Amino acid sequence: MLPAERLFFEELRKNNPNVDQMVVEHTVFLNRIENYGERKNLKSTIQSVHNELSESGQIRQSGEGKRVSMWPRYRRVIAVAASIAGVTALGITGMVTYFSSKTANKSLEDLSRKVFILKQNQNSLSDRLREDSSKTPAEPAFKLGGTGFLIDPKGYIVTNAHVVNNASTVIVQNNKGQEFRTKIIYINPIADLAFLKIMDSDYKVPSVIPYGINKSNVDLGEDIFTLGYPRDEIVYGEGYLSAKTGYRGDTLACQISIAANPGNSGGPVLDKNGDVIGILSNRQAQAQGVVFAIRSKYILSALEEIKADTTYAGVRFPQSSTVKNLDRIQQIKKIQEFIYMVKSY
Repeated sequence: MLPAERLFFEELRKNNPNVDQMVVEHTVFLNRIENYGERKNLKSTIQSVHNELSESGQIRQSGEGKRVSMWPRYRRVIAVAASIAGVTALGITGMVTYFSSKTANKSLEDLSRKVFILKQNQNSLSDRLREDSSKTPAEPAFKLGGTGFLIDPKGYIVTNAHVVNNASTVIVQNNKGQEFRTKIIYINPIADLAFLKIMDSDYKVPSVIPYGINKSNVDLGEDIFTLGYPRDEIVYGEGYLSAKTGYRGDTLACQISIAANPGNSGGPVLDKNGDVIGILSNRQAQAQGVVFAIRSKYILSALEEIKADTTYAGVRFPQSSTVKNLDRIQQIKKIQEFIYMVKSY
């Protein structure tokens, strides 16, 4: 086994008593077969020595007894024992059929079948470990991570400009761990907005995006929530709108009462209906302990700038939420697959 396979196998034994028991029984069985082979070799050696001494006249057999060759009698057994050198599950089943009683035979056949299945699973794991499916550069120089969310099913994603600024390669990853290559099609450092386009044949276009965009003002104290990637799994946060402006009265942003880490940057801020009211931005480090979000109307303004290029004229942000009447848990389940981890290199 490769080191990774052995680690997986030992962990499987540790966590699954049934598998561990099968391995122990299998080992005992192989030891018995090995001992049997050694005894057969010893008997064969003794028989050969006896034959040589008889032929040389150094010993004589008493009475009318006759010498019997061991080979014809044990030819089938020796042939089976020799096959142990290439131990496989099918070989084990064959040996069990020959050497065991009917009751023990069934038990050992079941063991052999389970070991065979386990071996198949190990081979499958080995194939996955050897498969290099990463979309990252061969020698990546990781710069920054953040979050982005889909605004058009065709693969258009919005995030913060500071997350992808000066990046030569940007990879996005969904909540299933699938990675996709992208290109930056728009970046505005002043508004801290950037748009990406997934450029990967592995990407499957979804039928509909479940959230819309809220173009109206949100009231102070209104419940809001976020989804983002401050670590390697998607994280939910909830709070409320605490101010309608950003740092030092910045009208581009609003202040929210949700705790956020750098990896949350670029994630959506959503209202109770599942509509996007803004995009979370942590670039204003001067105001420590305070979180701001770029208001949704500026996302729409940036989108209109992008559509000025006829290549992207068909980009559309969803107009309404399809999760409005669902409870929060169901809203999260519907929305999370459209939220991406953004990795810049």
